[in-house]
Amino acid sequence: FFRASVVFFCTLISARMAAAAKVAALFAAPTLPSLGPLALKNCIVMAPMTRCRADCHSGVLSDLSVEYYRQRSTAGLIITEATCISPGAHGYARTPGIYTLPHVLAWRKVTQAVHDKGSAIFLQLWHCGRLAHPLNRPTLEPPVAPSAVRAAGQIWTDQAQMQDYAAPRALSTREVHATIQEFAQAAETALSAGFDGVELHAASGYLPHQFLSSNVNQRTDAYGGNVDNRCRFVMETLEAVIEAVGGASHKVGIKLSPTVGFDIEDKDAEEVYSTLARKLKSLKLGYLHVMRGPKFDAVGLLRREYGATLIAGGEHNGESGAEALQKGQADLIAYGAAYIANPDLPERFRRGAALNPLDRNTFYSEGHKGYIDYPTLAA
Repeated sequence: FFRASVVFFCTLISARMAAAAKVAALFAAPTLPSLGPLALKNCIVMAPMTRCRADCHSGVLSDLSVEYYRQRSTAGLIITEATCISPGAHGYARTPGIYTLPHVLAWRKVTQAVHDKGSAIFLQLWHCGRLAHPLNRPTLEPPVAPSAVRAAGQIWTDQAQMQDYAAPRALSTREVHATIQEFAQAAETALSAGFDGVELHAASGYLPHQFLSSNVNQRTDAYGGNVDNRCRFVMETLEAVIEAVGGASHKVGIKLSPTVGFDIEDKDAEEVYSTLARKLKSLKLGYLHVMRGPKFDAVGLLRREYGATLIAGGEHNGESGAEALQKGQADLIAYGAAYIANPDLPERFRRGAALNPLDRNTFYSEGHKGYIDYPTLAA
């Protein structure tokens, strides 16, 4: 019995050592990057994920969200769920904001909890643009977009369940400038709530992505038409955000998804994103966050054109993430759904442990179930 036990434990230790070796690049220098003076404890990023747990009227998070982020402070960097920069930025049910004092007070509890665990946290700045429904918005104003192009498909509302996306109205040039300033103000407010930085959500078909897109952006002013003009909104927004955070460009990141977006079609996507990546170089951002997808190798393209700190996201596991780091394809790896079900994801990668099954029915539901009740290995 004793000999069998020794063999069993030796085998277990060997298996754990082998698993740890396969993912070592996620945890060990020299791969560990920094965002300016902000050192990260590992190369694992918790990706921004909408969870719909904010108050339906105020957009204020509850203490459930404090616990949610505290549990997942095993990542080197957490990027929060998309957070609305203004009342007019809302589109979805029960999503948080960053434009009132109660928002700031609620987020301060989150940032303190994350910092107490030794992780960094950036707030994702969000404007839904045309991807919205009036029942989900704390304003009577209709949704806006670069042009009055309605999105195909439907969106959930708590009051009437699935509804068609609302028809947006086109922003005037003056309103474009005002929206850019809303992003800047939200960035300044985020820092007052204790965030280490902010990420501009220019992916997944939301407002900045809509400006980049050839089928949604049909403008004829300086913000539409050719590729340079379609990049203008994103660039001017980032410049305003950098100014709002005191010129500390390392506190600003951007997320792009060139091949993933609601009802987005780009006839010249590779040209658009190559051009944008070259423009972004001059800003010396903290990072560029890229979501993998179909059609073409967006991560590879932007890695070549951008050349600075890059976060790669999109269905990586521990081994594929480590391999991407070792090959120089990325500097940080973002994990999304796996982090929902596995608050201790880095430790599971280290041990080669199985991941908890994911309950997709509770992704966007209310309450604690599927939010803060997933078990850890230590539990």
